[in-house]
Amino acid sequence: MNQRHFAFWPKRRPHEFPVPSTSIAHNLAVSAARWPDHPAIVYYDTPISYARLWREAEALGGYLEHGAGVRRGDRVLLYMQNSPQFVIAYYAILRANAVVVPLNPMLVAEELRTYIEDSGAQVAITGQELAARLQGYAPEPLRRVVVAAYSDYIEHETDLALPPAVGAPRAVFDAAGFIAWHDALSNTRPPGPLVTGGDDMALLPYTSGTTGRPKGCVHTHRSLQTTAWATPMWSGGTGPGGRILSVLPFFHVTGMTGCMNAGLCNGATIVMMTRWDPATALTLIERYECTSLTAISTMVVDLLSHPGYRAEALRSLVALGGGGAPLPAAVGAELSERLGMNYMEGYGLTETIAMTHANPPDRTKLQCLGVPTFGIDSRVIDPETLEELPQGETGEIIIAGSQVMREYWNQPEATNEAFVERDGKRFLRTGDLGYVDDEGYFFLVDRVKRMINTGGFKVWPAEVETKLFSHPAVKEACVIASLHPRRGEQAKALIVLRDGAQATADDIITWAREHMAAYKVPSEIAFVEALPRGPTGKVQWRALQEEEQRRFAPA
Repeated sequence: MNQRHFAFWPKRRPHEFPVPSTSIAHNLAVSAARWPDHPAIVYYDTPISYARLWREAEALGGYLEHGAGVRRGDRVLLYMQNSPQFVIAYYAILRANAVVVPLNPMLVAEELRTYIEDSGAQVAITGQELAARLQGYAPEPLRRVVVAAYSDYIEHETDLALPPAVGAPRAVFDAAGFIAWHDALSNTRPPGPLVTGGDDMALLPYTSGTTGRPKGCVHTHRSLQTTAWATPMWSGGTGPGGRILSVLPFFHVTGMTGCMNAGLCNGATIVMMTRWDPATALTLIERYECTSLTAISTMVVDLLSHPGYRAEALRSLVALGGGGAPLPAAVGAELSERLGMNYMEGYGLTETIAMTHANPPDRTKLQCLGVPTFGIDSRVIDPETLEELPQGETGEIIIAGSQVMREYWNQPEATNEAFVERDGKRFLRTGDLGYVDDEGYFFLVDRVKRMINTGGFKVWPAEVETKLFSHPAVKEACVIASLHPRRGEQAKALIVLRDGAQATADDIITWAREHMAAYKVPSEIAFVEALPRGPTGKVQWRALQEEEQRRFAPA
């Protein structure tokens, strides 16, 4: 295990810590006992105390057990946008000794079938704006669907702009198997004892990985506890009295861990937004003197470029970080010069329930994954020979640690392919290519499966994209593989131009030839209005690649 990075370790932090062996639900129970009247959530100016949050989680947990027939180990779908109900439902499912299956709210009705069938879930909890998509699945195979209206938790007047789903009044779903949130919450029978612990399955988030078939990642309470405690220990700003501006979706592991679970186990207040809006974010940071913000780089750019931005509004922030895409160097410099703070980029996967690497708060490097965090052993191997590579050489990043998933749900072959043994440890193969510098910091190069082979030369799209970003006319770029009759594959760049900028394909290709090796230069340039993005802001390169493959399918 490489220890070079210990020289830059966060001050007064241990290199590892004992992971709790209790259920994640126990964290909220303890926080409610410690700080009953303290706000656990502020939802568009409505505070919700820890005592109320736990009381309603227990009530819903009782309904799941006694009214919906949920038993220990059962999987329950959580199909909802960020809201107090998401948090209550998440902890209610765990309180009922069951397993949370968080689903992307962008999934449409047809796509839901895969997740329902694969997880074996028979109960779902959803927001009313999404409920119609589940009607075709109830009362079979879903015997119960609990429907929530986010507006039920807007109890105080607010001058904030409410997203349509939040402002919508409660609707009625008079369909077989459906029950309204407030009716489920009126249950008076408490759930049985909380008996799940560290080794029990707690969460089944899905990842598509590098194939089209979604894979469920089996996470235990121990793996969730690892990152729930590691995140606030590393970055600060989320302890008792801390106020977390929560802008990332909770169904995704970064928002779930870095904001929800980390905040609630520490007595922090989650200042919650259902949908991203920079104007509302700026108001909330200043109004509640938020101390922590985890946001993808595009959100940071949105904040700093918004007409209402004032540096003074962000002065309360102690910790600012994120991942998903590198922060542009110019934006990082602005944060440092104007706010006196560093953007802490980090790295993690659905398979690791978020953070495994992060930049030390006082020793950050831009466009860098950071160093392995508490108890993590991470290395770089040759993806073909599986031999460990020396410092500076690019290979596949592998990770061992207590937050790594146990397995892929019902996919033993995929599980076997995902792990490799080294020095008596079980390492997860991330599928990400990177290297380690002389100080032990990890840098991402690209995905193993994303490599373009052009005439025998390996081209890493992310490397080419980084170069293209420095062209004065290029706002965004995504590089994919296109078919070539002689070379087999060639690089194709889809480019969004900056507002008011002008450039032709020949202009950019000529420029690229001056800034990168000839085999890396895109052979084709396509200008687009925008690049497709997922709910966490990542460019959906795979969708673009598949579209390109379909274009050439007849040939």
